[in-house]
Amino acid sequence: MSEQRVAIITGASQGIGESLVAAYRKIGYAVVANSRSIRSGDDPEVVAVPGDVADPATAAEIVKTALDRFGRVDTLVNNAGVFIAKPFTDYTPDDYAVVLNTNVAGFFHLTQRVIEPMLRQGGGHIVSITTTLVESARSDTPSVLASLSKGGIAAATKSLAIEYADRGIRVNAVSPGLIDTPLLGGATPEQIAEFHPMKRAGTVEDVAHGVIYLEQAPLVTGEFLHIDGGQSAGR
Repeated sequence: MSEQRVAIITGASQGIGESLVAAYRKIGYAVVANSRSIRSGDDPEVVAVPGDVADPATAAEIVKTALDRFGRVDTLVNNAGVFIAKPFTDYTPDDYAVVLNTNVAGFFHLTQRVIEPMLRQGGGHIVSITTTLVESARSDTPSVLASLSKGGIAAATKSLAIEYADRGIRVNAVSPGLIDTPLLGGATPEQIAEFHPMKRAGTVEDVAHGVIYLEQAPLVTGEFLHIDGGQSAGR
């Protein structure tokens, strides 16, 4: 088995995911990168697996690719996610299906599949990207589907952390505030900054730094690391 560590990163074609790929490569990890539209680049240590992470077949292909190409899976970063902000009664059945499929089914299918190879090699690390809105809701950002889906993952993080704590698998989450990414639909950094008590917009690099901290913190499991400029602490 290769000694080079290997990270699987979903939602990896832009924004936070793209930054995570760069961050893991910087610390020497090979990366299996997934999104619906991802394409292979020039780096032979980054292997692209396109597909919908909500599809169990895609999850199986991602893990198979990591094992076939690199022989191991050390880290899974569940970054792929969908956010739809609407008043609760305006959500449609399609909204519900899209959010739950990507945010919950994607987490479930891929996380379940990495456990066995991690146990076989003696350990691993699972990190999920949630949202501070789970713990600190805002009246100006109706987000029940985010809370339903990402809140479930936050709860599952603690459960998995305890289930596998004595078998070498750590399970953590990062809870970002508002991060300046293409998904925000053109909001300016100044507008984003107003959501955070620190009055500073979050960047994709801020989130990547947090994930790498957890990666390199061997005694930390079951943790929610807030990267939100103080948003979860209060207003």
